[in-house]
Amino acid sequence: MAREYDHLFKLLIIGDSGVGKSSLLLRFADNTFSGSYITTIGVDFKIRTIVIDGQRVKLQIWDTAGQERFRTITSTYYRGTHGVIVVYDVTSGDSFANVKRWLQEIEHNCDVVNKVLVGNKNDTPERKVVITEDARRFADSMGIPLYETSAKDNINVEEMFLQVTKMVLLSKLEMKERQNVNAQSDTVNLRRSQNKKRKCC
Repeated sequence: MAREYDHLFKLLIIGDSGVGKSSLLLRFADNTFSGSYITTIGVDFKIRTIVIDGQRVKLQIWDTAGQERFRTITSTYYRGTHGVIVVYDVTSGDSFANVKRWLQEIEHNCDVVNKVLVGNKNDTPERKVVITEDARRFADSMGIPLYETSAKDNINVEEMFLQVTKMVLLSKLEMKERQNVNAQSDTVNLRRSQNKKRKCC
């Protein structure tokens, strides 16, 4: 029986409580939005399969709680993560200031992982306090892409998830290529070693 996907990636959504992590997940996975705010307890996850460059990618997307008291729970969910989406609220300066702490947590829990920075709730210009230029300057300094999104108005949500998936897919393909090169190099070295032994005999 043919497998229903070519790749399986785990994505993690992190950020302060109330920045809209669950709303982004619901918009991407189910194309729905709820104005009522319900705090995520621990973790939740959804699955969606997308096609990129002819390859079927199954995404397992984990939505974590942002509250400090759940940090010990969510830290275990970094294991096996391929991509992390760091979310802040463009109407909350504190949530943007805490991005550094979240990035440090990623470094502490993951060896190498693809990251994107997301400024959510970008649908009320009059309430926006985190200036796009400042956020982009910070993202550039950290070497990660920036997306300003609105789960409510469905702005840039699909594009953001596609971008992080493409980054993960590219990293996996590059890693596979390096492994193939190393394997070929090992084979060549082994043959040379065998040839040297024959000459000695």
